[in-house]
Amino acid sequence: MESEFTHLHVHSEFSLLDGFGRIKQLVKEAKDLKMKSLALTDHGVLFGAVDFYKACLEEGIKPLIGCEVYVSPRRLDQKEGNIDTNPYHLVLLAENNDGYKNLMKVVSEGFIDGFYYKPRVDHDYLRKHHEGIICLSACIGGEIPRLIIEGQLQKANEICQMYQDIFGKGNFFLEIQDHRMQKEAQVNEVLIDFSKKYDIPLVATNDVHYVRKEDAEAHDVLLCIQTAASVDDKERMRFPNDEFYLKSSDEMSRLFIDVPEAIENTNKIAERCNVSFDLESAHLPEFELPEGESSAGDYLRKLCETGLKERYQELTPEIKERMDYELDVIHSMGFDNYFLVVWDFIKYAKDHDIMVGPGRGSAAGSLVAYGLDITTLDPLKYNLLFERFLNPERITMPDIDCDFCYERRQEVIDYVIRKYGADHVAQIITFGTMAARGAVRDVGRALNMPYNAVDKVAKEIPMHPGQNITIEKALEENSELRKMKENDPEVSKLLDMAESMEGLARHASTHAAGVVISDKPLMEYVPLYRNGDMITTQFPMGLLEDLGLIKMDFLGLRTLTVIRDALENIKHSQGKEINLDNIDLEDSKVYKMLSKGDTLGVFQLESKGMIAFMRDLQPEHFEDIIAGISLYRPGPMDQIPRYIENKKSPEAITYLHPILEPILNVTYGCMVYQEQVMQIFRDVAGFTMGRSDLVRRAMSKKKIDVMDQEGEVFIHGEVDENGVSIIDGAVHRGVPENVAKQIYAEMKDFAKYAFNKSHAAAYAVIAYQTAWLKCYYPTEFMAALMSSVMDDEKKVSKYIEDCRKNDIKVLPPDVNVSYDKFSVKNNKICFGLGAIKGLGKNAIVSIVNARESGGPFKGFRDFCEKVDLKALNKRMVEGLIKSGAFDYTGSTRAQLLLGAERMVDQVQREKRDRLAGQISLLDFGGNSSLKEDFLPDVAPFTKEQRLALEKEVLGLYVTGHPLEKYENTLKEKTNLNSSMLDSYEDLRDSGIRDGGAVIIGGLIDDIKNQITRNGKLMAFMTLEDLYGRLEVVVFPNTLEKYRPLLTVDHAVIVRGKINYNEEMNVSVICEQVYPLSLKADIPQVKEERTVYAPSEQKEKLVIHFTDFTQKPLLKEIKSVLMKTPGQVPVELHFEKEHKKFGADKNLWVSVCDELINNLEAILGQNKVEVLK
Repeated sequence: MESEFTHLHVHSEFSLLDGFGRIKQLVKEAKDLKMKSLALTDHGVLFGAVDFYKACLEEGIKPLIGCEVYVSPRRLDQKEGNIDTNPYHLVLLAENNDGYKNLMKVVSEGFIDGFYYKPRVDHDYLRKHHEGIICLSACIGGEIPRLIIEGQLQKANEICQMYQDIFGKGNFFLEIQDHRMQKEAQVNEVLIDFSKKYDIPLVATNDVHYVRKEDAEAHDVLLCIQTAASVDDKERMRFPNDEFYLKSSDEMSRLFIDVPEAIENTNKIAERCNVSFDLESAHLPEFELPEGESSAGDYLRKLCETGLKERYQELTPEIKERMDYELDVIHSMGFDNYFLVVWDFIKYAKDHDIMVGPGRGSAAGSLVAYGLDITTLDPLKYNLLFERFLNPERITMPDIDCDFCYERRQEVIDYVIRKYGADHVAQIITFGTMAARGAVRDVGRALNMPYNAVDKVAKEIPMHPGQNITIEKALEENSELRKMKENDPEVSKLLDMAESMEGLARHASTHAAGVVISDKPLMEYVPLYRNGDMITTQFPMGLLEDLGLIKMDFLGLRTLTVIRDALENIKHSQGKEINLDNIDLEDSKVYKMLSKGDTLGVFQLESKGMIAFMRDLQPEHFEDIIAGISLYRPGPMDQIPRYIENKKSPEAITYLHPILEPILNVTYGCMVYQEQVMQIFRDVAGFTMGRSDLVRRAMSKKKIDVMDQEGEVFIHGEVDENGVSIIDGAVHRGVPENVAKQIYAEMKDFAKYAFNKSHAAAYAVIAYQTAWLKCYYPTEFMAALMSSVMDDEKKVSKYIEDCRKNDIKVLPPDVNVSYDKFSVKNNKICFGLGAIKGLGKNAIVSIVNARESGGPFKGFRDFCEKVDLKALNKRMVEGLIKSGAFDYTGSTRAQLLLGAERMVDQVQREKRDRLAGQISLLDFGGNSSLKEDFLPDVAPFTKEQRLALEKEVLGLYVTGHPLEKYENTLKEKTNLNSSMLDSYEDLRDSGIRDGGAVIIGGLIDDIKNQITRNGKLMAFMTLEDLYGRLEVVVFPNTLEKYRPLLTVDHAVIVRGKINYNEEMNVSVICEQVYPLSLKADIPQVKEERTVYAPSEQKEKLVIHFTDFTQKPLLKEIKSVLMKTPGQVPVELHFEKEHKKFGADKNLWVSVCDELINNLEAILGQNKVEVLK
C-alpha cells in the first residue's frame, strides 16, 4: 500500500517565468495521485492563493496556503549591492486564518518596504508576525542550507535555533530535499544531525516547478524565455535535471526511506493547516453620513428624489415606480453605501470642474444613477434596463465605471484615498499572459530557430483584437498551418511547446483603471504588491469580487479632456460658455455633417470604416448613433447592410410576430442590443427581467444545456411543483409554436454578438457632443483635439490635413499668441508651445507670464528682456526661432538664428549689471545696447530649409510639405499611407491584411543598418509621407539591389508587403524601390485598394445552403474562401429559413474559376453565384 504524502513546496505559473505548473493541472495531478492535500508556495507572492483554494475545493483536496518568501541577510532598510541582492529562501505555511492574515502582512511587507531586486522580509518582521505560521527551512537557497554549504556550521546552528525561537517549538521544520544533487546530500546529512541534536522535526519536500517529469524540457525553455537565453547557451540559468515535478507518495517515500518521519510530518502539517476563505461576505466601504441622517438607505432615497425632481420637474407615477423598484433592489442587495460612495466622488469631481463622462456600461440603465447625477442620459427615454446593471436574481457586485478627464483623473483617486484612508484603497493587479503568436516567437527564440522560419509559422496564426485565437483554434481553421506542422518535425515541436506555454502568466502589471476600496485596511483581506511607485492588490479584480471587495473603475478618457479644452477655447475666443448637457441631441445640422463622413476626431466614429458606414447609414437621430456604435464590431457588422436597407425602406420591414415590433422598431426590425433580447423574453414569453438577463448571459457564453432548457420554457412555459404557472411561454401568449421557435433561434444565434445598449447610449452622448462641437465650433474643437495628441506627430499631421480640407488655417507657434496647448485666435489655430521639442514647462510658463504681465513682445530684444532667461536657455530660443515663433517680428528665421546668441548674451549681461548696481551707457542716452537692427543681412532660408527646421523642432511640417507637389502622384500610385495605420481597425477597413501587397511613397527620414546573424547588412527605414511615418524593413538582398536609392531625404516609392506584430505595430517589408517623380511609372496593386463602403461594391459572391443543418460545412468553406483573398463581399443564404448573412471582411474573395469549383465540390452544383 502506498504511503500518504503531502507536497508542501510547490510553485505554480505565478512564480512568474520560473514555475511551469498551471494551478488546475497541479491540483488535478495531486488528485490523480490520490493525495488528500496540497500546498502552494510561490516565490515571494500569493498571486495564485484564491484560484488554488477554489481549485482544491472543486477537486476535493485540502488547500494549504503558503509562500516561499525571501529573507534579507540584514535589516530591511539596508539595500546595498553585492550584499543585499541575494536573499535567502524560507517556506511559510498558514496554519489557520490568523496565520493567513500574518502571511499576507509578511508577503505585503516584502513589496512595500523590503523590495530590493526581490520582495524581502527580515528576521525582526517575521518575529512580529509569526503567529499561526508554520515555517520550513526551504531548499538549498535557504539560509541554513547555504551556511552549511559554505561550511559555517556554527552559524547554521545558531540560525536554526533562532528560527525555532521565532516560530516556536513544533512550528519550525528542517526541510530536506533530494533531486539527485550533491549539495542536497551534503545539506541533508547536517540537517538530520541538527534534528536529532535540537529536537527539531524534519520534513521532506520536492521543489515542484512543473507537473510531470516530461514537462522538464518545456520548463527549461520557459527559463530561457525569462532570461532571454537560448537552450544552446552553456552559461545560462538551468535546473540540473528533470526531478522537479509533482512526485507520487511512493516516489517520495522511496527517496526518504531512511527518514520516514520526514514523510509522516508532511501529513501532520497538512492536518494542522486549516485556512478558509470567506467567499460570501461583502466588505464595502462605509459612507460617512451627514449629521442628522439615520441610514444610508434613507439618505440615498432623499438624494435620488431631489435629483429626479430637478431632472423631470415632476415625479410621475411611472418615474416613482421605477425609482422605488430600483431603490428596493439596491437596498435588498446591500448596496446603499456603494451608491453613496460613487455619488460622493462624482460630486467631488464636478464640484472641482473635473470633466466627468455621461456614464459608462450598464449603469446608464439605472434611474437612481441618473437621479444622483452619476449618469446624464435619461434611461426611460431611451428604454435602458436596470436589470442589465443589477439583476435581483443574480447576486453580483455592482459595477459603475466612471470616465474622467484624462489629465485630472488622479485628483479623484487622491480624494478617495484621503477620504477612506491610504490603507483602505489600492489599485488592482492584472497579469499579462503568453498569447499564441507571442508564445511561438518566444519559444522559437529559446530553441534558437531561424527568425524567418518562426515568423512564417507565427504569421499563420490569425490575429483579431479582443479575440484570443489559440494555437489549437488556428490549427483547426488554417489548413496551411496544419500542413506545416504535419510535414516539419521542427515546426511540430515549436507549436507543441508554444501551446504548452500559451496562457501562462508572464508578468504582473497594474490595471488601467481599477481601484478597490474596503471597509477595513486592505491587508486584512488581500496581500499587496508594489509596481514601481504604485501599490496594488496581489489578486486581480475577479478574485477581489469573490472575496467581497468592491472594484471601481476610474478611467481617464482623453476625449473628455478634448471636450473640456474645446469649451475653454470657445470661452476665450468667443466669450461663450456652453453647457453640453443642454444641447439638442436631434440637431439636423450635426447629422448632415456625420452623413458626409466628416467625423475625424469624433469619438467612436473616426475610423475609416466607421466614416464609410456613416456615409451609408445617413444618421438622422440619436438612436442611429447608438445603433452605429453597437453594430460596427465583428459579428454584428453582418447586420449593417440589412439595417441600412430597412432604414431606407421602412415600409418593407417585416416582423416574425407583431409583438416584436415595439421592441425592434427603434432598430428598423434588426436585433442589435442585449436589452432587446431581454425584452423579447419578457414580452413574448413572460420571463422576469432578472431571469431574462440570466438566459441572455447563458446565450452569450454558449451554455448549450441552459439554452436548450430555457428554450423549452420560452416556447411552452414553466410550472412549479404544484402545477402553478411561473412563466406563460410564447405559445400560451398566442405566438404560434413554429414562430416562437424561430424567434428563439434568432436570439440564440445573435445573443453572442448583441451589444449593451446602455453602454452604447452613454458613449453615443460623447460621440454626439464631439460631433456638435466640430459642427458648430470646428476651429476650437480641432485645436483641442490636436492638443490631446501633441506627442503623436502622426495624429497631429492627420488633424492638420483635416483642418486644411475644412478651410481652417493652422499657424506655426507665436510667442505673442501661443500657450502650452494649441490655441485659437481670429478663427485660426496657433500651434502650442508645448509641441516644440526641448521647450520645458518652466520655459513656457515664463513666456506666457511675461507676455500677460508686460504685454505683447514688440520684437526679439523685447522678448529677451521680459522673459526669465534662467528658464529659457539658448537652445530653447533657437527652437522657438526654427518653429516660426518669431515670424511676427518681420525678421527672417535665418537672421534670427545667426543673431540670437549675441542678443541673448547682451541682454543677460545687462541684467547682471543692473543687479550689481552698475549703470549702462543707455541710461545716460548712450547707444551701446543691441537693438533689432543688429541682425545680420543674410539670405532667407529656402522653403526646403525652412520646412526642415520646422520638422526638426516640431516633428512635422506646418507651413507646407516637401511632398505636396507629389500629392496627386502619391494618391494615384500608392494604396497605403500612414493615416491608414492609426489602428488595427483602420488597417482592416483598408482591405489590406497581414502579408498583403502594398505600394507606399514618401521621403526617407531615417535609416538604421543592422547586421544579421549571417553577417549580412539589412536596414530599418522610416518613410515620411504627407500624413506621418511608416516603418519599412529592408532585408539584405533588397538592400544590396536598391542601396543607391536608399538615402536620407530621398523621395521614393516602395512596393512590399504589410507586416504587423502582436502589438498591432505595422511595418512594410520592402521588395522593390523606385524614385518618386511626377511621372513615376509604378505597377499598380489593384486588388488591395478599396476601403469598406457597402454602397460602392459592384458585385458579391452568394453561397446557397439548403437550411441550417448545413452549418457544419462552414469551416471547410471558410478554409476555401481564405485561399483567395480579395475585395468581393460574400453572402451566405439559408433558403429554408429565408436568412442572409454577410461574411466577415477577412473572408472576402477574389472570384476565379478555382474558387467556384472548390465551393461547388463541397455544396454541389448551382449553389454558388456571382451577382453584379
